[in-house]
Amino acid sequence: MPFDPARTRAAYPALREGFVHFDGAGGTQTAQPVIDAIADAMGAALGNRSASVPGRRSLELMAAARSAVADLLGARPEGVVFGPSATALTYTLARTLGAGWRPGDEVVVSRLDHDANVRPWVQAAEVAGVTVRWAEFDPTTGELPAGQYADLIGERTRLVAVTAGSNAIGTMPDVAAITKTAHAAGALVCVDGVHAVPHGPTDLASLGADFLFTSAYKWSGPHLAAMVADPARWEQLRPAKLIPSSDVVPERFEYGTPSFPLLAGVTAAVDHLATLDPTATGGRRERVQAGMAAAQAHEERVFDRLLAGLAALPGVTLYGSPTRRCPTVSFRVAGLAPAETAAALGEAGFCLSSGDYYAYEYFRTMGLRDTGGAVRASIYHYNTADEVDRLLAELDRLSAGGGRMAG
Repeated sequence: MPFDPARTRAAYPALREGFVHFDGAGGTQTAQPVIDAIADAMGAALGNRSASVPGRRSLELMAAARSAVADLLGARPEGVVFGPSATALTYTLARTLGAGWRPGDEVVVSRLDHDANVRPWVQAAEVAGVTVRWAEFDPTTGELPAGQYADLIGERTRLVAVTAGSNAIGTMPDVAAITKTAHAAGALVCVDGVHAVPHGPTDLASLGADFLFTSAYKWSGPHLAAMVADPARWEQLRPAKLIPSSDVVPERFEYGTPSFPLLAGVTAAVDHLATLDPTATGGRRERVQAGMAAAQAHEERVFDRLLAGLAALPGVTLYGSPTRRCPTVSFRVAGLAPAETAAALGEAGFCLSSGDYYAYEYFRTMGLRDTGGAVRASIYHYNTADEVDRLLAELDRLSAGGGRMAG
């Protein structure tokens, strides 16, 4: 699995500005082929699903994007639904499924998840008078034990929502085991893949997910998201929609006119991921899998260096130590509020996030939210060991200097 960091970095023009990006969990930089594809589409004549050549061109862009996401996730093109964000799509799905829930039914959510895979389900449950049950993470390790789901799931469970990768501390739960337990009870499973999909090969069938979400701007693409399912599953669902809008699957779940240029960018982003292993052969699905595996191996090497370096710094506290994780870690520097740490690093040219990053339940449970959450460093395949060393040196300087803890 050859992976050339220099070759890969050359595909991201934003890196030439010199900033060091450890904020891929909040959104990656955009690859040049994606930029070109969007610009080309915006410069071409497009039509809104009309019978003209521009109209057919728009339909072709949509079809190509569905096929690309299907290849990325191991899904079927006709099961790919697009939307502006994973949050918006989850609300659409929650309202649709929730309309069929009745008092006495139950849903299971996790305190490890991004709030986009929690609050839509909790709110839909409140509307329907449905019971919400909570899966808890281990506060020391950050693991989400799969065994607890046997006690949480019962014959009245209608849906289980769980992340494939924590955007706060990187934990990758045993989703396959959780989905097996859920399906044995007849429950559906919604998997948030937004943070996991960018960091390795993804297969819908292996996860066992009934619904899987991903956001293209987390894997070098534009700000569009997708939720995928078996087309037969979509056929069973009737979302609220405008009367004259399409009633076919998957279009019935997509509101308004899509951004055709951004769809062109989605296709280009998947094609870009398929080049990360230049020796890979076969169809795009095979090349994407190989490319993501090669990138994953690189990310793990860089992340191991980051974790070891952070653990060796005096005054730095790390949160979570899951055995399987995306290359993401949250930490605090003694004497500094997380926002102060992030601001100081930002002044030095390092881009990191601070706060709760919408992992609301995690930080509330840990008792960290009211004092500013934490600082997050996430690795993407354009990061290097040299960048890690520079970050560690800057953090060493900050921790040695100390500071006042705000709040």
